[in-house]
Formats: sequence, structure tokens, C-alpha cells
Amino acid sequence: MKKFITTIKNIFAINDLRVRILNTLGFIAIFRLGSYVVLPGIDPNRLTSNTEGIFGLLDTFLGGAFSNASIFALGIMPYISASIVLQLLTIAVPYFQKMQKEGESGRKKINQITRVLTIIITLAQAVGFVATINSEAIVVNTTLFTISSMIVLTSGTIFCMWLGERITDKGIGNGISMLIMIGIISRFPGAIVAEALSKELNGALLFMFELIILFFVVMSVVMLTQAVRRIPVQYAKQVGGSSLYSGQRQFIPLKVNAAGVMPIIFAQSLMFLPSMIASIWADSSETASYIGATFSDFTSWQYNVVFGLMILIFTYFYTAITVNPNQIADDLKRSGGFVPGVKPGRATSEYIDNILTKITLPGAIYLALVAIFPAIAMLFGVTREFAQFYGGTSLIIMVGVVLDTLKQIESYLLMRHYDGMMKSGKLRGRTENIAMVS
Repeated sequence: MKKFITTIKNIFAINDLRVRILNTLGFIAIFRLGSYVVLPGIDPNRLTSNTEGIFGLLDTFLGGAFSNASIFALGIMPYISASIVLQLLTIAVPYFQKMQKEGESGRKKINQITRVLTIIITLAQAVGFVATINSEAIVVNTTLFTISSMIVLTSGTIFCMWLGERITDKGIGNGISMLIMIGIISRFPGAIVAEALSKELNGALLFMFELIILFFVVMSVVMLTQAVRRIPVQYAKQVGGSSLYSGQRQFIPLKVNAAGVMPIIFAQSLMFLPSMIASIWADSSETASYIGATFSDFTSWQYNVVFGLMILIFTYFYTAITVNPNQIADDLKRSGGFVPGVKPGRATSEYIDNILTKITLPGAIYLALVAIFPAIAMLFGVTREFAQFYGGTSLIIMVGVVLDTLKQIESYLLMRHYDGMMKSGKLRGRTENIAMVS
């Protein structure tokens, strides 16, 4: 505990880090306040929340802004959708591939296209959002309300984008991910209170057991996020003047879960299609009615089997498009590096691809288990709100963002420690990566 207090003091002793933390908290406070500002033309007392299916998932990510019909009801999600579309285009379309290779100018063009696509997606989603609002809550002309809401919701999404960029520039870590995490965490206190009240006095022991299980689930997700397979790399000896420098030994870190949370997002988006399509013929076909009812219940075994298989497929797919063994092998060859015992070039690419295939399988299986664990928790009596924190997209996003934020703070602390050593004129514990031989 004393060490923890000392670390907190060290954090706030660094002026730049203290300012960034306070800036981040200020931007987050603005984001949360906007989640409670209701759209013009709505009577909040008549609002009925629609948190089923995809709407419930969105409401979790947005911290209740969706069910509150606030000006941030769509939040940062249209920007996430636009970013995913652009990311896939940079892989499949040569024009965007060329743009990505243009360096800083190419990234600026892609960012500009992403912003324009975000506005288009937001306008389309705003129309759908207005359709979900109870007509009794709208106290103005419907046409006027639709037009004004499209403008306000689009402005709200753009403002959320700006807040995310400000957190990235003036605060700590990835601002966009930070806003999503804050939206998810904001639901946790209410969920844990509701779960505790549902157990009453007789279920106090069971509630403690649930908290213990949650702790181990979170720790396992941290292990999944941090797990890497290190491939040793040796660099050839180099001659500098009259000296010979021995080769440097490093590692290529291949993440067990290189795809991150994207397979769950892709799979979850597609899992709404069966029930939507089946609803068209539900009145005339018993089979369609059965499919619609089965895939509308995310606790059914049919839903979870299909969901898990899709996560396995998307994990391999997304890992294949994000990690390129050929490029890694070419970069190693150009820099004079090689994997001990493996020939440079094609043999190295096949070696890396073989290892990547082997480590992706257990990562994909565990990712699928994490995704369906909330449904398993509900079958054992955990409330729906609290069960969402036992796995799935919410937990993986929270763990990833928290770890990234801690790394940012750790880097500031290390930088401060390094400056202090330089001022004292003494360097202790310094290690050399390249040994010089005269």
C-alpha cells in the first residue's frame, strides 16, 4: 500500500503528466454530461428505453446515452464503423493501399475520408435512431424533429470525435478508446448494485462468489491481451571504422490475440441478421419463427455455437490481414536480421506463418469462450447488466484501454527517472545491446 501511495505521489509530482491527467478527467466529464442532455423536442418523462439486441449493445458502449435519447446518443460508434470500413478498404482496394504507403500525407487523406464517411454514417443512423423513439415522447412535429435530430446527432458525434482527439493530444492514451471504455464503466456501479440487491441477504455468499469469479475472468483476459510468442532474431556483425560490432539479438513479439476485439465486433454484427431476416417470414413459416426466436436469445446454445464458430473464423481472417509474415521476413532480410536456424526470405516467412497459425488457435478458442461467457453467467442466475462484465466486447475493451493507459503513465515515470539520472551525472544499471570488439 505504501508503494502504491508513493507511485501516486510520483505521478502527480510530474507537471506534464499531472496536467494530462486533469485534462483527460475534464474531457471525460464533458462527455458524460452530454450523455444526459436530451434531444430538443423530446419529453424525457415519456421516454421508454429500448435496450434489446443491438440497441442494448450500443447503449452499453455509450454509457446509457442511447436510451436517454441524448445529443450523444450515437456517440463515437459511427466513427468506429467508418474506421473499420477504411481499414478493410486499405487491404482490398489498391487505391487505398497506395494512399496508406504515402506516409504522413496519405494518413491525412485517409483520416479526412474517414471523417466524411463518419458524417454520412451518422446521418443514416440518426434516421434509424429517431424511428426507435417512442412517438409519445416526441412533443413537436415529427418531420421537424427528424431533421433537427439528424443535425444535432451528427454534431454530437463530431464533437465526440473532437473530444477523443483532444484526449489523445492533450491527455493520456487513445482518446476514442477511452470514451468507449468510460461509457462501459459508467454502467458498472449500477450493475453491481442491482446484482447485490437481487441476491438479498440470503444470497450474500453467492454474490461474493460471483465477484471472485469476475476477478479471475478479468485476470485471464489480461493474460490473453498481454500474451506473446517471442521469435528470436539475430543480426549480422557490422564493421564500423576499425571496430567490429557483434550482432544484436532481439525478438519478434507475435501476440496470441493479434486480432484484439475485432472478431467479436464482426461476429456480433452478423449475429443480428438471422433474426432480422427470419422476422420477414415469421408469420407464414414456423421454421422462420423458430430461427427468429432462437437467434434473438443470446443465451440459447444454437446462438452461442454459431457465435463462437464465427469468432474463430474472424480471428484467423483478421490476424491474416493485420500480420503479414512476408513483410516481416522482407524487413528482416533488408536489415540484415535472420531467425537462427532458418534461411532468410521465403523460409523465414513460412516459419513465422506456421508459428502464427499455431498460437492463433488457442487465442481464438479462448476469445470465443470470453465472448459467450456472459450468456453462461446469465444461465447461472447473474443479472443481464452484471453479466455483460463477465466477458465479451465490453470486458476486452476495458482491459485493453486500461493497460494502454497504464503503459502511458509508466513511460512518463520512466522518462522522469531517466532525466534524474542524467542530471546527477551517473548512469547505473545501463545495459548495452551491442557489444564492441576491438
